[in-house]
Amino acid sequence: MSEEQSPRDSGTKEQVLLWIKQYQETENEEAQTNLVLHYERLVQSIARKYSNGKPYHEDIAQVGMLGLLGAIRRYDPAFGRSFEAFAVPTIIGEIKRFLRDKTWAVHVPRRIKELGPRIKAAVEALTTELQRSPLVSEIAEYLDVDEELILEAMEMGRSYQALSMDRGLESDSDGALVTLFDIIGDTDAGFERIDQRMLVANALNVLSEREKQIIQYTYIEQLSQKEAGERLGISQMHVSRLQRKAIKKLQEAILAAGGVS
Repeated sequence: MSEEQSPRDSGTKEQVLLWIKQYQETENEEAQTNLVLHYERLVQSIARKYSNGKPYHEDIAQVGMLGLLGAIRRYDPAFGRSFEAFAVPTIIGEIKRFLRDKTWAVHVPRRIKELGPRIKAAVEALTTELQRSPLVSEIAEYLDVDEELILEAMEMGRSYQALSMDRGLESDSDGALVTLFDIIGDTDAGFERIDQRMLVANALNVLSEREKQIIQYTYIEQLSQKEAGERLGISQMHVSRLQRKAIKKLQEAILAAGGVS
């Protein structure tokens, strides 16, 4: 087929019906390709309406293509509708299903997803009617559903799309971009041990200076008992005896203060 006769531009109604028949009967790949090329602009146009500049436009366009192929498989000219009239609702339905089921940031029950658009329409109608924002009870009465369900749907609606932690918010005084990650605090693992460290620090007061030195050398500086003895000018056995005595004093002091053993 020449460039002038490209299926993207010049497929006649009869030619389209022939491609559909070929694809339905034999899954003819050439017929499928011709149909995809012929209706590519239509699918892209529909996808743009639903993506509205969002970064997942290509995903929506691919879903639209799947809807197109589904329409090709199911189309029956005997229904008396043109293929385009049959395909467009099918493509839109596939895209809406994708947006409903796949683009929420967290898992949300389908009944909540389906209630969201109804709440939005109800709010618009009631706002016009009442000339003010409607109450939850009024929305529930309008839709004939429980207030709890309305509140749940409204809360879940906030989870439709999560913000990236790398999303830029504003520039700081140096002109650098500030992200959500920069302004959300993190838990310092060291905080978990602050109470224990303070408890031990207070307990050290029960030790003599020599016992404190033994603890410093053997536990803080990780010296052997022999090395600690050499620094203090005492035997390794003496160091061992003082170390055991110091540990026992610390344990008793910590237990008395209500700490861990």
